[in-house]
Amino acid sequence: MSTPNLSVSVLTLAILHAFAAPALAANDAVEAAEPQAQNMAEVVVTASKAPAAKRASVGGFSDAPLLQTPASVTVISQKDMQDLQIRNLSDAVKLDASINDAYNAVGYAEQFTIRGFKLDNNSSYRKDGVAIPGDTQIPLENKERIEVLKGLAGLQAGVAAPGGVIDFIVKRPIAAPLRTVTVEARERGTLYGAVDLGGRLEDTRFGYRVNVAAERLRSYIKGADGNRKFISGAFDWQISPQALLQLDADYQDKAQATAPGFQLLNNKTLPTGISADAMLNLQPWTRPVETVTSNIGLRFQYAFNDDWHATVSANQHSFKRDDYTAFPYGCSGQDLYPGFCGNGDYDVYDYRSLGETKKPLSAQAMIQGKFATGSLRHDFTAGVSTFRRKDRAGLYVYDWVGVSNIYQPQIVGTSPGVTGPVRLVRKDTENSVFVQDIVSLAPNWKLHGGLRHINVDGYQYVLKADTEIRAKHDFLLPNVSLVYTPLDNVSVYAAYSQGMEHGGTADRKAMNANEELSPSRSKQIELGAKMDVTPDFMLAASLFQIRKGLEFQNTAGYFVREGQAQHRGLELSAQGKASANLSLGASVTALNSQQSGTGNADLDGKRVPNVPAFKAAVHADYAVQQVAGLSVNGSWEYAGKKAFEYNNTTFVPSYHVFNLGAAYATRIAGTRAVLRAAVNNVADKFYWRDVTPESDGYLYPGASRTFKVSAQFDF
Repeated sequence: MSTPNLSVSVLTLAILHAFAAPALAANDAVEAAEPQAQNMAEVVVTASKAPAAKRASVGGFSDAPLLQTPASVTVISQKDMQDLQIRNLSDAVKLDASINDAYNAVGYAEQFTIRGFKLDNNSSYRKDGVAIPGDTQIPLENKERIEVLKGLAGLQAGVAAPGGVIDFIVKRPIAAPLRTVTVEARERGTLYGAVDLGGRLEDTRFGYRVNVAAERLRSYIKGADGNRKFISGAFDWQISPQALLQLDADYQDKAQATAPGFQLLNNKTLPTGISADAMLNLQPWTRPVETVTSNIGLRFQYAFNDDWHATVSANQHSFKRDDYTAFPYGCSGQDLYPGFCGNGDYDVYDYRSLGETKKPLSAQAMIQGKFATGSLRHDFTAGVSTFRRKDRAGLYVYDWVGVSNIYQPQIVGTSPGVTGPVRLVRKDTENSVFVQDIVSLAPNWKLHGGLRHINVDGYQYVLKADTEIRAKHDFLLPNVSLVYTPLDNVSVYAAYSQGMEHGGTADRKAMNANEELSPSRSKQIELGAKMDVTPDFMLAASLFQIRKGLEFQNTAGYFVREGQAQHRGLELSAQGKASANLSLGASVTALNSQQSGTGNADLDGKRVPNVPAFKAAVHADYAVQQVAGLSVNGSWEYAGKKAFEYNNTTFVPSYHVFNLGAAYATRIAGTRAVLRAAVNNVADKFYWRDVTPESDGYLYPGASRTFKVSAQFDF
């Protein structure tokens, strides 16, 4: 396990470097950098003039205004993350009502659903458009913004869950020198520090961006403690007016005890009389989940002329995890599997899986250009991509070691079992060819047409069964949409798309444990409208239907794909500056999810679990005119009741959560500073934030009331 001393040392060195550049040299660098920065934008980057939070590339293959994108897209900017003191993706996605937790245990991988469909940890997360695994907390310190494409992404991303994809856009060098230090403290003892450094060298063809962070983690759940260290660098080289080479790398070391969820008492009723800070993984032998991740990314852009350019990008990801948990499951005293005993007793299992690794390589090359055929104008993209995945793991330990109680925890012993040798358990090669043409049919009409062909060659070794599975699959995924812009600030669209996702993996307690189902196809129809009420304020609405095969564990104990999941929904959003002093973000999602065709009367016609039929999220920030530099903010999140099981026997109640905060911009000893304070869950409301049916079902309480303060210094 890593030590806090090293975290502090690394962060201290970074802070000292932030002060190292004299102000005079910084000013000279600004003047020298400005002409070069303009050249870069003109010949290489095809950026929109829209504000950062109103454009995105996740909806297609290039940066474009959201108004012109025929898809539902959310952008969470770096400013949003700083203003709201967001340090992880779980907090960031609370701004969008279409995103929900999905087996999102504190201290483990952050996992979500979009539009009611769970994201795939191996294909639904992206870094600058190429796939990275989401098996641990993805650091935000080096991210300029988070882009969320809601709905099918077959054309844009290839293999991905039908809910959508989340793309993390990396911070890049800027023209002006940047020296920012952020420190934060939370009431239970979490301490956080980060440094953001950037600028250009004396030779302004070269730029750099460095981020360093360290965090002592003290969760709202007692005992789910740990620490995290992070460092990253991004570098630009303007080789010529036509050519730009970008390199980025990051490294994160995180160790934190994970907090398992609860099961139903008697496998019938929700636990009562418990606290949100209760920790079930609390034994003398409890160890943190230790995860080390890194990325090395490369991107080369070349402009042939004003109309045509090419981009080649690649990313090598590395992931290593040692997983330890005192895992709660079932009640041997009442022969309940799953379910806790009526008095709160539960069985404890010593779970250990050591040496898990993933080393996926993603690469993409594409050419993009503009041309005309008669009266028709074309924005054309063609490219190829590859994703090569190698996963290694060993036989894990999962042994019964005793009984504890949710109200009166008991100490139990450990298992003498040992994990098996690590070996290759998964190897995939995914190759794609894609093409898209955006045709301007008339001044107010655009037709978007695209096609991606995917070839998947897969190998899997099933540890428990000691068997090998090999399979090859081909998919052709169309995407077509029609966009009409009756006014310069209004657009409406209709879209049809198909997607492909990897099959789900059977839980370790299923009869076909650890076996992955074959890939499956999904289909989506979407209608939408967007309006820029002002240049800084957008309204959007979308109506969608998604259909895919339903995956679940049947009554015989096998994980299968049978029947269909159909999700129909309405999304409404408002984002931006509603007035000179008021910034507003609002998101509303109404979702009708239904299972059918399973042949099981207990499942057909029922709602998909862990997804509310209605959810809303509203955030507002108001600049107080009477006090220069002062702003106050507040947010509200509402989620309707959610089904816990696929047969909808148990529902958890709806909940409201309110948060309040304030920020004060000032100068301290001549240095620009922003002081922030916030309290989350003001009413200290107990609620079930996540009620996943996975692993036979677990319930996770939401965070209790939490105070936090931070200070940001810009030198």
